[in-house]
Amino acid sequence: MGLILVPTPLGNLRDITLRALDVLRDCDLLVAEDTRVARRLLSALALPAKPAWSYREQNAAAVTAGILERARLGTVAVVSDAGMPGISDPGRDLVAAARAAGIAIEVLPGPSAFVCAAVLSGFDLSRLTFCGFLPRAAGERERAFRSALGSGATTAWYEAPARIAASLRSLATVEPAAQVFIARELTKLHEEQLAGTPAEVLAALADPPRGEFVLVVAADPFAAKREVPGPPVDLDAELDRALAAGASVALAARELARRGLGTRAELYRRASDRRKAGERDA
Repeated sequence: MGLILVPTPLGNLRDITLRALDVLRDCDLLVAEDTRVARRLLSALALPAKPAWSYREQNAAAVTAGILERARLGTVAVVSDAGMPGISDPGRDLVAAARAAGIAIEVLPGPSAFVCAAVLSGFDLSRLTFCGFLPRAAGERERAFRSALGSGATTAWYEAPARIAASLRSLATVEPAAQVFIARELTKLHEEQLAGTPAEVLAALADPPRGEFVLVVAADPFAAKREVPGPPVDLDAELDRALAAGASVALAARELARRGLGTRAELYRRASDRRKAGERDA
């Protein structure tokens, strides 16, 4: 008896585990993000049909109590459309409610798209952060990328096909040299893996993009320097010093960006203004 979260294949049905098959075969109730998807999965796996209830953000308040009552009396299997329930999919709030109600909870190990993509990237995973879906607004996306690059951790996001190109452009604005890995349609017939800078990956992306994307950004090797606190920095003085030493506007902006003093685009504009001001005063 209790609540069992069952990860389902991202695409390739052979990724189902033996334990997952046992639970889906023997459960008393199947709780699914989309019951139509769940029924198709059972049919494809040659499993018997099960009573199926929908559980999603829009109806969670109405159905949670009923699901928990069924979990007290029997075994309730929880699935999302693909992958691990509760990771950018319905399930987390249901687990929290079951725990508060004293109902037994179990999670089966199995597919998770961001973990697969992170391992495929070959990036340093001694610190790995998963941040769900990227913000829709460009300014918020840039702040998210800036925060990730300054964290010292490799970071993974999910992204929709309609927004993946815009997200890569946002990342290029923040750090053109960032190392990026994209996995598209993991484990499916048209799986694709792309790696490089944001501009390189964007150039290799199909137009229009299709499928489900995981975006992985490597840890910034200069993050440790950015995290070290120090005295306030006079940006104009630093830029003037770099320009006086013979650095180009682009080089001065890049070096200050690496020190965590702003984005390259912002610093480039500021350095350009400082050079023009110096030329007028000369």
